[in-house]
Amino acid sequence: MRIHAYLTRLLPLVAMLALTDCSRNPVTGKRQLILMSKEQEIALGQQSHPSIVASMGLYEDQRLQNFINEKGKAMASISHRPDLPYQFYIVDSPVVNAFAVPGGYVYFTRGILAHFNNEAEFVGVLGHEIGHITAQHSARQQTSQILTTGGAILGSILIDRSGQLLEPALQGAQLLTLSYSRDHESESDKIGVEYSSKIGYDAHQMANFFATIKRIQDKSGQAVPNILSTHPDPGNRFNRVHQLAKEFQAQSPRTYQVNRESYLRMIDGIIYGEDPKQGFVENNMFYHPVLRFQFPVPNGWQHQNSPQQFQMAPKDGKSAMILMLAKGNSLEEAAQAMTQELKLRVLQSDRTTINGNPAYVLISQQAQQQQQAQQQSPQNTLQIGTWLIQYNGAIYALHGLSAASDFNRVFPGFQSAAGGFRSLTDPDKLNRQPDRVRIRQAPSDGTFREVMGAMGMPANRIDELGVINSLQADDRVTRGTLLKIVAR
Repeated sequence: MRIHAYLTRLLPLVAMLALTDCSRNPVTGKRQLILMSKEQEIALGQQSHPSIVASMGLYEDQRLQNFINEKGKAMASISHRPDLPYQFYIVDSPVVNAFAVPGGYVYFTRGILAHFNNEAEFVGVLGHEIGHITAQHSARQQTSQILTTGGAILGSILIDRSGQLLEPALQGAQLLTLSYSRDHESESDKIGVEYSSKIGYDAHQMANFFATIKRIQDKSGQAVPNILSTHPDPGNRFNRVHQLAKEFQAQSPRTYQVNRESYLRMIDGIIYGEDPKQGFVENNMFYHPVLRFQFPVPNGWQHQNSPQQFQMAPKDGKSAMILMLAKGNSLEEAAQAMTQELKLRVLQSDRTTINGNPAYVLISQQAQQQQQAQQQSPQNTLQIGTWLIQYNGAIYALHGLSAASDFNRVFPGFQSAAGGFRSLTDPDKLNRQPDRVRIRQAPSDGTFREVMGAMGMPANRIDELGVINSLQADDRVTRGTLLKIVAR
């Protein structure tokens, strides 16, 4: 029965592959099996875009947007797929990142724009992201996942009819697709060198930006073993991209642009780090100046903010709290909509007030499907404490989540955080301004550390400022050099 079931799942895949024609990859020219058409790629990008904007928001800077559009269109026109409807966006996130989705959608965070130090660095990364699109990496990844998963299932049948090797085989398949993803990143690096060079920029600067990425990674402590990373190590990419740039420029000698000063002038004033208007944490309190509320963050809890929700959790990962807007025009409507949408089984509900605001408190568990219910236990059952709070014409839902077995232990912390939800009236918090990158000239010769000190930057931010300037503390700086500082 087990073998028959697996083969039944494989037959549609085999039939689909038999009916699928191989096509030529527009970048490599090699024949490949792709299970996603051009129209499907475009549709996927169109479907993804609204959720990306909703989750991250767009950063409004017309000058920067015009620059990105200009370079993006120039690069698209010389790419391997100039017929795609390319679109370029700046998303309102402090994270240093750029990404692309199928169909021609390319996104840069304001965080990465603040870290570039010249046009050539930006254009190199732009070429890398467009390379993901032109080389059809998303479509190839989807196809390889289907094929490797099918192969893993088939392999488990041939090796062990009990099916007990299925899970290890699938884990092996996942590592294989990680390798494909690393290959795609390396391929996009090569395409980025080609595209940026063809529109006249020095691709060595793209390599230099990988040194910045490595410093950010090392500082955050988030580096992972190369074998388990979907991106090649930044240090390895630094050397490889320099070599690729050297080879391209030797074959096509010309003057390649860097354009440091023009780029720095263009990002003068860009928001750096978290934007207080989206909410910020200070002294174990979350403040939202625009929505004018605050509530406490338990001591030692980590937190993450986005336009859609605020999350916080202890380091042990056994519980979490999430704040978001609730659906409905009343507390009762919000409670009903939430329980239906999340398929919750309500254990307890009460009307109350929280610092003068009407509120509704629910204790519930996530309903299990019939098959799951047979194996349900307090350890694998999600229990949720929800505080629906009506405030300033909106209803906020503050959810506390944990396993049912831990809920009574963590509930007092949930209750304390929700009970601290109140109106924000402190003028200092309401009028808090964001940090911004400011471009200034070095007032004198000296080391980067000395020059930053002369420009009023505190000693405890020298490493951070060194990262965004792509300089080390002891690097020499000459008078008049344009540098980034961070100020409000």
